[in-house]
Amino acid sequence: MARFFVDELPHEGTEYTLDGENAAHAKVLRLRPGEEVTLCDGRGTDCPCTVVEGLTLRVGASLPCPAEPSAQVTLYLAFPKADKAEHVIQKATELGAAALVFFPSRYCVSRPDEKSLPKKLERWQKIARSAAEQSRRGVIPPVRAVDSYAQALAEAALADKPVLFYENEAHFGLRDLFALDGQSMAASTLALMTGAEGGFSEEEIVQARAAGLSICTLGPRILRCETAPLAGLTAVMYALGEL
Repeated sequence: MARFFVDELPHEGTEYTLDGENAAHAKVLRLRPGEEVTLCDGRGTDCPCTVVEGLTLRVGASLPCPAEPSAQVTLYLAFPKADKAEHVIQKATELGAAALVFFPSRYCVSRPDEKSLPKKLERWQKIARSAAEQSRRGVIPPVRAVDSYAQALAEAALADKPVLFYENEAHFGLRDLFALDGQSMAASTLALMTGAEGGFSEEEIVQARAAGLSICTLGPRILRCETAPLAGLTAVMYALGEL
């Protein structure tokens, strides 16, 4: 079923005409009268519609999007090089990430400058939107960047369960984290932080512990910077019963 994100959902029983990028997309799909499509406000509410003719839809009753996870999981990622960020944004959106936040760290190979970053963020947001449409998400995850590692830590620490994945952590993993004190995976917010190609420095790990983040392993194998956030997110979604 085709999915179109709109700024505001129309009222039930009215007719709505697709425009802009949605209209262009609909023309490619060659929608036919009687075909069912979905409008979504990007904030978790769906509105099933029926094609009347061309780009005109008959609007049905709105309802919560069933594809949104029970907890909000935000990924904090050190800037990767090349186009690795695009891959992570697409797949993380499909898996249910609530937001993606990029930050500079000590071992970042790539550090977008003030001139190039806005264009990158604009492209990254379009990738998130496209992935949200394809995977029938009810929310388009915002993609943004912060100026420093310290700022990323401060934001991540506000989550109910903030986690940093570190390749040199040998024993403590996600299973151990969520077993502590009878904690469950029902926390409303989680933050998962991963490093760049060079990982994190020992000093950055000390900073993370001081900020209140739990330092976890993702297993005995060294994962690439584009693999680690997706592996961590997948593990969390499985624990949430979302997979």
